[in-house]
Amino acid sequence: MNKFIQTVKNIFAIEDLRTRILNTLFFIAIYRLGAYVVLPGVDPALLKGSSGGIFGILDTLLGGAFSNASIFALGIMPYISASIVLQLLTIAVPYFQKLQKEGESGRKKINQYTRLLTIPIVMAQSVGFIATIGQDAIINPGVFFTVSTMIILTAGTLFCMWLGEKITDKGIGNGISMIIMIGIVSRFPGAIIGEAAAKGMRGSLIFLIELAVLFFVVMGVIILTQAVRQIPVQYAKQVGGVSQLNAQRQFIPLKVNAAGVMPIIFAQSLMFVPAIAASAWKDSDTATFIGQKFSDYTSWQYNLVFAVLIILFTYFYTAISVNPKQIADDLKRSGGFVPGVKPGDATSEYIDQVLTHITLPGAIALALIAIFPAIALLFEVTRPFSAFYGGTSLIIMVGVVLDTMNQIESYLLMRHYDGMMKTGKLKGRSQNIALAS
Repeated sequence: MNKFIQTVKNIFAIEDLRTRILNTLFFIAIYRLGAYVVLPGVDPALLKGSSGGIFGILDTLLGGAFSNASIFALGIMPYISASIVLQLLTIAVPYFQKLQKEGESGRKKINQYTRLLTIPIVMAQSVGFIATIGQDAIINPGVFFTVSTMIILTAGTLFCMWLGEKITDKGIGNGISMIIMIGIVSRFPGAIIGEAAAKGMRGSLIFLIELAVLFFVVMGVIILTQAVRQIPVQYAKQVGGVSQLNAQRQFIPLKVNAAGVMPIIFAQSLMFVPAIAASAWKDSDTATFIGQKFSDYTSWQYNLVFAVLIILFTYFYTAISVNPKQIADDLKRSGGFVPGVKPGDATSEYIDQVLTHITLPGAIALALIAIFPAIALLFEVTRPFSAFYGGTSLIIMVGVVLDTMNQIESYLLMRHYDGMMKTGKLKGRSQNIALAS
């Protein structure tokens, strides 16, 4: 406890870090207040609230702003959709491939295109959102309400984008990810209180077991997020015209889950296709069966297909995010090589082989985490609380918290303070200590 108190004192003793933390809290408070500002022309007392399926997932990610019909009802999600589209374009379109290779200037252009693409996406999604509100909750439905709501929702999303960028520039952590995480975390107290109330005094032991299982699931996600396969690398240096080996050995860290949460997002979006397609053939018994099974995310058919899609998308996204050929070329230019492997194509093939081997267990683990909320529901865990047992919500929370802790850790080490943990050190802590000393 004394170590924790001292760490907090060290954090607030650094003026720049203290200012960034306070700025982050201020921007987060603005976002959370906006989540409760209801759209003009909507009666909040008549709102239907969020349901299961995609709307329930969206409401969890947006911290209740969706079910509240607030001015931030779509939040940062259209920007995420635009980012995914731009990432796919960098694979298929040569112009965007060129921008990606231009470094900082190319990244700025891609970010600008992402912002511009967000506007039509949010306007299109706002039309669908209006349909989910329900006619009873709309005081004066009509063209004026539709147009004004589209404008307000678009402005709300752009404001959330601005808040995210301000958190990144003036605060701590990645702003866009921080906004999503805060929305998720805001539902956790209500979910855990609801679970405790549902279990009651008689089910207190079961509730404690559920908390223990949740703890181990979180630990598993942390391990999956942090796990890397290190490929040893040696560098040659010139001494008096003679090439000698550098005694210091370095590593190429290949993440076991290089794709992050993206495979779950892609797979989740495709899982609504069977139910939509089945609704077009209502008279068919097969279509009815498919519609029933793929509308229920606790069915084994749904979870089997969902898991397979996640594994496939993990391989796909890893392939586009990690380029073994580029890594091998960079090593060759800098005079580095993998011991026992020839530079060039042989190194590229070796890295690709290692990446393929570690991606399979990472993909399977990611698929298990994604379907764990459905498993929790089968054990009579309440729906809001089950969402925190895995899936997109948990992976985002763990990733953002670890990223923020790494940034705080670097500030502490640069000021020659002890880090946040003496044991169980964060990734990169030992390297930072060497640089700071």
